[in-house]
Amino acid sequence: MSTAISPTAYNYKVVRQFAIMTVVWGILGMGLGVFIASQLVWPELNFGLPWTTFGRLRPLHTNLVIFAFGGCALFATSYYVVQRTCQTRLISDSLAAFTFWGWQAVIVGAIVTLPLGYTTTKEYAELEWPIAILLAIVWVTYAVVFFGTIVKRKTKHIYVGNWFYGAFILVTAMLHIVNHASLPVSLFKSYSAYAGATDAMIQWWYGHNAVGFFLTTGFLGMMYYFVPKQAERPIYSYRLSIVHFWALITLYIWAGPHHLHYTALPDWAQSLGMAMSIILLAPSWGGMINGMMTLSGAWHKLRTDPILRFLVVSLAFYGMSTFEGPMMAIKTVNSLSHYTDWTIGHVHAGALGWVAMISIGALYHMIPKLFGRAQMHSVGLINTHFWLATIGTVLYIASMWVNGITQGLMWRAINDDGTLTYSFVEALQASHPGFIVRAIGGAFFASGMLFMAYNVWRTVRASDPAEAEAAAKIAVVGAH
Repeated sequence: MSTAISPTAYNYKVVRQFAIMTVVWGILGMGLGVFIASQLVWPELNFGLPWTTFGRLRPLHTNLVIFAFGGCALFATSYYVVQRTCQTRLISDSLAAFTFWGWQAVIVGAIVTLPLGYTTTKEYAELEWPIAILLAIVWVTYAVVFFGTIVKRKTKHIYVGNWFYGAFILVTAMLHIVNHASLPVSLFKSYSAYAGATDAMIQWWYGHNAVGFFLTTGFLGMMYYFVPKQAERPIYSYRLSIVHFWALITLYIWAGPHHLHYTALPDWAQSLGMAMSIILLAPSWGGMINGMMTLSGAWHKLRTDPILRFLVVSLAFYGMSTFEGPMMAIKTVNSLSHYTDWTIGHVHAGALGWVAMISIGALYHMIPKLFGRAQMHSVGLINTHFWLATIGTVLYIASMWVNGITQGLMWRAINDDGTLTYSFVEALQASHPGFIVRAIGGAFFASGMLFMAYNVWRTVRASDPAEAEAAAKIAVVGAH
């Protein structure tokens, strides 16, 4: 019996497609990141062409790693988790297939338009209106598939991981549609519906919550499923997970103004953003502790299980970056850190340490199950990948911390007569060693993805179609 039409089997086809593309886009997005990091070390790599300049390629890098790599990881895991925890097949195979092909079309649109210079100029929302509309259509379809599957669930309870995925889907739709409201003037040019400080506020309400809901809440849904599964332990406190959920989504939406300290934004809005950011530490750490404590009685498994190591270290980086974020939101700290490489280091503590590492751990857990294999082709290669990713992340973050604080101190240094002590070029020269270390750290991390690609390829190649089909069969109610 074909799983394509069987109501007694999960739809693993779309999960497999998204899982494989997560690895593909991870290599391309991170590889491009290493390239633009190298441009800051060796400016000649801009090649004197408009399409290959840092300014054109940097938005492509962010779109590839956030929406292509991160997005495909979220689609793959949410479709996997919602089916297994609801004990039912996705509500529509054709709509699920549309979300896959539609999402890839959005990414290809980004790859074509961003190097050509077609951009709204809004960070993380650069895609011009035709692509933004396609993205919105795909996203609404995703919501229909996800929530439709929950409606027809065979289990009474809605597992907490699905609450996080659901909130991430709904809020991302709202953010994208509101922030992209614009007046098109040609096929690839539009003007924002908002102006001045209002435009900036809506942009960073979107921008910070792209981090807060796309890159945090969605991946917490991943954490609440894959950490207990890989550790083979129940979640430490289910009550805490519910408190964590409501506290996180209530507070996160208010934190955006901390991106606009000391700007034309009204002072009360800046202070509100700062206060909410500081309070946000509590639910963030509540979730981190809940994930960590799930390993109670299973810590010994870290010695032999590199997949669990990925998941646990991602939680450690999540805890670190969610302490660092509220601290950087404090106005006095922000006066030093803002516009410096410290911000870049903070972003990558979350992006590499949290988002990428939990995605990689989830994929290593999920891919053998999707293809009817007992485990990945090589556990040793997973271990190699783990150390490349960890060392790469630490090199990246540490170099950007040093650079950021150096830049902040040099920019604010003044002579007795009130003139600036250092020129901008002197601060740039002082940053050059950090740029080199950052490029090396990024290369470590990206090279790990190549080991992953080989490992995934060997695992998939060894797959037997009959075993893969058998793996998709829906087990007895209560097992997931």
